Amino acid sequence: MMTAVNTIRIQKGRVDEILARFQTPKSVHTFEGFILMEVLKKENSPDYDEIKVCTTWEDHSFFEKWLESRASQKAHAQKSEQKPEDSPILGSELTTFEVAIQHKPAAQEV
Repeated sequence: MMTAVNTIRIQKGRVDEILARFQTPKSVHTFEGFILMEVLKKENSPDYDEIKVCTTWEDHSFFEKWLESRASQKAHAQKSEQKPEDSPILGSELTTFEVAIQHKPAAQEV
């Protein structure tokens, strides 16, 4: 498995505008190999707000297919439609991780 983490820095006080975009599942949830999405909101950041959009995939090839897909491009087109001076997004960074170890609650362990 692998997890992709998109860290998004947001103007202080405007994080809810960005979080609203993730309230309803989008096309990523229908892609082959998709396992899980979590959107994490950083606590107590004094200068700017920050979220991490984490998606977990069966393996890197599924994530790459999603990145290349038209659905991914469409999902990110909304960002380019907004004038830069109106956007609450200050920047973003995408990183990927191999899931080396994972523990589930004892009742779910097999």
